[in-house]
Amino acid sequence: MNSGWPGGYLISDYNNSTLENKKKKIVKRRERVAAYLFFISAAVSVLAVLLICAFLFASGAPVFGKIGIFNFLFGKEWSPVDSPASFGILPMIAGSLYVTSVALAAGLPVGILTAIFLAFCCPQKIYKILKPAVDLLAGIPSVVYGFFGMMAIVPLTGNSIFSAGILLGIMILPVVAGISESALRAVPREYYEGALALGAGHYRSIFYVLLPAAKSGVLAAAVLGLGRAVGETMAVIMVAGNQARLPVSLFKGARTLTSNIVLEMGYAAGLHREALIGTGVVLFVFVLIVNISFSVIKRKRL
Repeated sequence: MNSGWPGGYLISDYNNSTLENKKKKIVKRRERVAAYLFFISAAVSVLAVLLICAFLFASGAPVFGKIGIFNFLFGKEWSPVDSPASFGILPMIAGSLYVTSVALAAGLPVGILTAIFLAFCCPQKIYKILKPAVDLLAGIPSVVYGFFGMMAIVPLTGNSIFSAGILLGIMILPVVAGISESALRAVPREYYEGALALGAGHYRSIFYVLLPAAKSGVLAAAVLGLGRAVGETMAVIMVAGNQARLPVSLFKGARTLTSNIVLEMGYAAGLHREALIGTGVVLFVFVLIVNISFSVIKRKRL
């Protein structure tokens, strides 16, 4: 039997209070450890980006001085084995822009419409099948996409910019559809109900109210799809034709920046190798500009 304490407190009350204090200290200690782990993880991520940037610019920046920025970026000839050698990457820049533009034109509308169907129109039984199928597209290796492109697309359109763009459009579908669907589902249902109350139909409410409200997430999906299209290499090598010349038609072959690096890095040396690393710097800066532009647009619209 517990004896009393002065002031009316029992020993059991004292023990319970001590136990609660110990639990609070343990919880605070765990939270502190978790905060340190999160900080370390974030620091490692930032450090990795800084190391990549330092390596790229330290290894690739000298080539701009040796070749010349204008000659390197706007030169129309890429012939590293000739004498004298030429290191102009304008054909690869143009090829990347052409292929990415076709990919976005093919993949963005289909991805956004797929997201709308999954979010607002798809029956639950079909959703359970269609959603995993769309997500599965993201897990297919690039080389498998490349084989598909060689067997199904190239026979129709040849090794060309158009073939590579269509294939990349298929590859970015899961990214665009998944992020756009999440953005659409995050819009408060009151927006939809309010549009219906004002007399708008189901689809008019979706396209004129819900889709504009989710524009930030849809724009993020477009940017990530752009990043996937710009950075893809293996599938593009297998279907694009890999011709280091300025594109003259969507149905002619071209070479992208990533393809140029992969195809020649294995045997490159000296200035040739530095030029390929400089190509990586150009690609990195391009993606950085796209992300910064997206952040600026998003901040202004919000």
